[in-house]
Amino acid sequence: MTNTIERLNPSDLPDAGQVGYSQISIAEPGRLAFVSGQVAWTADGGAVPGSIAEQTKVVVANLDRALQAIGAGTADIVQMRIYVVDLDSETQGQAMGPLLAFLDGARPSLTGIGVSALAGPDPKIEIEMVVRLPD
Repeated sequence: MTNTIERLNPSDLPDAGQVGYSQISIAEPGRLAFVSGQVAWTADGGAVPGSIAEQTKVVVANLDRALQAIGAGTADIVQMRIYVVDLDSETQGQAMGPLLAFLDGARPSLTGIGVSALAGPDPKIEIEMVVRLPD
């Protein structure tokens, strides 16, 4: 069984590949991991940074640790959902830099969702993933 995820950006849909994600991700049958939404909380209980960009760096570090725990990498991410408090072009721009650096060329299907609040007063961004586990 192959371990690849096919990424598609059909010509009759907006080219999401230009901004770092795919419109469609097709995963071969296999085991999937559903990673709970990660916010800018650390295992040692450190303070949550104030900016979206700094929070995103903590969030992607948590996501990376989750991937390591299941023996997967960013190329194995099938889908991501990103929840941002007061999502607009400015907050989106602040989050995308650290997120794209984390993805390192992987282009999972991605959905950005604007919300009024997350789990507590400090978190401003939360990211969850669906990951196809490597064979």
